[in-house]
Amino acid sequence: MFKHIVFWKFKEEAESHTRQENMDIVREGLLSLYGKVPSLLSAEVGQDVLHTPASSDMCLICTFPDKEGFIEYRDHPEHQKVLAYLGKVIDERKVIDYLTGGDAE
Repeated sequence: MFKHIVFWKFKEEAESHTRQENMDIVREGLLSLYGKVPSLLSAEVGQDVLHTPASSDMCLICTFPDKEGFIEYRDHPEHQKVLAYLGKVIDERKVIDYLTGGDAE
């Protein structure tokens, strides 16, 4: 299995929306990819509730059968639409991609 985890900090305002409105738009867009991208086995979006200085605003946790499945997702046109919007509304992005279950590459 292949895991893709992303953390974002959103701008206070962007694209005529508040931070929360943009997080809602992005969440909806990301979750709508489930069922559109065959290799996307699971997707979870979380929003930070503690708001500490070290906190990100939102995270995405996705699971794929393998690295090739992730690449299918990464390059999918519907995912690219979400990424285009994200690029306009975030200040920071952190990501980790890894194989689970002892798989190594």
